[in-house]
Amino acid sequence: MSGHSKWHSIKHKKSKEDVKKGKIFSKLSRYITVAAREGGGDISGNSSLALALQKAKDYNMPAANIERAIKKGTGDLGGAEAFEKIIYEGYGPAGVAVMVEAMTDNRNRTASDIRNIFSKHNGNLGTTGCVAWMFDRKGVILAGKDENIDEDTLLSIALEAGAEDLKNEDDHFEIITEPVDLNSVCDVLKDKGVKFSSATITMLPKDMVKLNKADAKKALKLMDVLEDHDDVQEVYSNFDIPDEVMDEIAAES
Repeated sequence: MSGHSKWHSIKHKKSKEDVKKGKIFSKLSRYITVAAREGGGDISGNSSLALALQKAKDYNMPAANIERAIKKGTGDLGGAEAFEKIIYEGYGPAGVAVMVEAMTDNRNRTASDIRNIFSKHNGNLGTTGCVAWMFDRKGVILAGKDENIDEDTLLSIALEAGAEDLKNEDDHFEIITEPVDLNSVCDVLKDKGVKFSSATITMLPKDMVKLNKADAKKALKLMDVLEDHDDVQEVYSNFDIPDEVMDEIAAES
């Protein structure tokens, strides 16, 4: 299993914990509002909003919250903050590349916070473009393994729908798409009765950095603290943690 898959799965499960729901819904509302403000409230003509709504559904966000966030973005409801999207790039333990997507109404505050998090957790904030070249922007769909559909059948469905690749991981499949094809592939999967737990645009690393146990624990801590920041929407990295190391860390937690 790739480092990306491990971290993507970990944070997807972590985000679904009840104790985190308030913060997750707040971040999703911000995501939806910005998407609606930039592209309008009609998902048929706003792919960013469609993705935001898919993510909201992944986490069972209440319909009333979704509607309110859209109305804030379209101006039909007052109180919409002037959020802007910012990407921070830097390095973590053992020199792993880290990209942070944030939405903030105070650029200076957020930059200071992110810089402090990096410095306190064995990393350092870099300049724009320092690690972006190490990643490809892709759509990723996580589909659970279903005894009613085998890998070859799912691969055939995914490729015919426009997907690029299918990866067989421990307890799920990863369907990889170009960002513009993510929504259409999801629609085909739904029509075919294929269940999936999440569909999102992400940054896939081109090459991986394998970590030992000590560095892996530090990297996971950095990711966790960054993810927990109110302004942070997504965190990406190119670390690779061997399964046996991941099992040891999980047994200690």
